[in-house]
Amino acid sequence: MLTHGQIWSAIDRLAAEHGLSASALAKRSGLDATAFNRSKRITADGHARWPSTESLAKVLAATGASVEEFMALLTPAGAGSRHSSEGRQAAGHGPRAVRPIPHIGLVQAGGGGFFDDAGFPVGGGWDEILFPEVEDEHAYALEISGDSMRPVYRPGDLVVVSPAASVRKGDRVVVKTREGEVLAKELVRQTNKTVELRSLNPEYEDRSFATADVLWVARIVWASQ
Repeated sequence: MLTHGQIWSAIDRLAAEHGLSASALAKRSGLDATAFNRSKRITADGHARWPSTESLAKVLAATGASVEEFMALLTPAGAGSRHSSEGRQAAGHGPRAVRPIPHIGLVQAGGGGFFDDAGFPVGGGWDEILFPEVEDEHAYALEISGDSMRPVYRPGDLVVVSPAASVRKGDRVVVKTREGEVLAKELVRQTNKTVELRSLNPEYEDRSFATADVLWVARIVWASQ
């Protein structure tokens, strides 16, 4: 017997395998962006809300998954059993098990209360997304919006960030400034005085900050491509 939780978990796992959040998967499937939000999985009167057969059909069409592949994701043992989507890149090799990690939009990340001074996720404003296991227990996912990071990252893509990972020249990183700006760039140089960043979209200018004006720099360890 299928349960409400199994169906929604399978949708989350399918989204994760394609480097998408649940909302991005809904949009790619031609549905309202909020259709798969966790807040909508239970009705206002406390009843379980199930995705429709039409919604599931659109999800399968959008991801190219078969019914059999979707069924394999209905149990934890089936998580990660399908191959990664073509073009997906990962940094390093880790176990294919999935676990929930904090998830938020890149624009939201610029607000207060989501990170401590070291760039670790804090507070209760985060959503969660099931994602392939990463070594850093403090890793989190950011959903890309806007075109400032095209063609490397597109709106709806996810990047997984590890605040505990070492950062070197040439790494793609997420940077937060003391003014609250959050940027995804390539690290050109980081010294005691300056942090120099290269824009991923050539139509946008490169950026340079005084080190004192940067709260933290964290490495992107996984990105949907």
